[in-house]
Amino acid sequence: MAEVVSFRTDASKANGGALVIRQLSDGILRLTLNNPPANALSIAVLETLMGELQNAAENDDVRIVIIASTGTVFSAGHDLKELTEHRGDADGGVAFFEETFALAADLMMEIARLPKPVIAEVDGLATAAGCQLVASCDLAICTDTATFCTPGVNIGLFCSTPMVAISRAAHRKQAMEMLLTGETIDASTAKDFGLVNRIVPKQYLTQVVTKYASVIAGKSPLTLRIGKEAFYRQLEMPVEEAYGYAAQVMVENMLTADAEEGIGAFLGKRMPEWTGE
Repeated sequence: MAEVVSFRTDASKANGGALVIRQLSDGILRLTLNNPPANALSIAVLETLMGELQNAAENDDVRIVIIASTGTVFSAGHDLKELTEHRGDADGGVAFFEETFALAADLMMEIARLPKPVIAEVDGLATAAGCQLVASCDLAICTDTATFCTPGVNIGLFCSTPMVAISRAAHRKQAMEMLLTGETIDASTAKDFGLVNRIVPKQYLTQVVTKYASVIAGKSPLTLRIGKEAFYRQLEMPVEEAYGYAAQVMVENMLTADAEEGIGAFLGKRMPEWTGE
C-alpha cells in the first residue's frame, strides 16, 4: 500500500489530498507528483519533495528513489498563477520569487547530493522546471509519447534555472536549441539530446522503471553512495585532477568491507552479501 504524505495536502486532490504520494517497497521509494492537471512545482510541492528526499537520505530502508507523476503531464514547472499572485506584494513579489527559485535550486541540488540514485519516470509533458527536474535526476526513463520543452522564452521569462540542469545533461548546442526556440521535442529527440536514457511503450513504463530500480537497489548501498558522489564531483574538475581524485576514491573504496566481499564473491562464484560497510 502507498503511504500518503500528510504534511502538505490539498483537499481537491485525490489520495487524501496528498501533493506527493509516497510508496516504499523492497528498497524502492516511489514519489508520485499528485498536483494535477499540471503537476506544477508550487512552493508546497517543492517543500514536500525536499522533505521526502531529506528523509530518504537518512532512511536505510531506502536504496533508490523514483520520481513519477499522476495524469497526462509529468510537470509543467513552476506554478505561474502562484507566482503572479505575489506581484501584488509590497515588494512586487521579489521575496517570493527569490524563495521559489532558491527552493527549486535546493531541490535539484538535493537530488545530486542524495547518497542514493534517483530515477525520473516520465509520462507526458515535462516543461520548464519540470524538464529541469528530469534533467537533475541520475537516470530518466520515459514513454514514447513523452515530450519535453523549456518554453520560457515564449512568455518573456527565459528558463535560466532549468538551463543549469539541462545544459549539464544535454549537449551544449542542443540545450541552447531548446532554450532559444522554446519548442517541444519528442521522446526520441530527448534521447538523442541526452535528457533521457530509455524510451518504452506507455503500458510498460512502470514495469521497466521498477526493474531498473530493483537491479540498482541490489547493489552495495555504500558503493552506490561513493560512486554517485564521485561522479558529480569529478565532472567539474579538469581531466588530470579528476583522475587523481577518482584514483583516491578507488583506493578508499577498495578498503571497504563491501568491496572485499564483492570481489571475494566474484572470485568464489557466489552472490555477495552486502553490509554497507
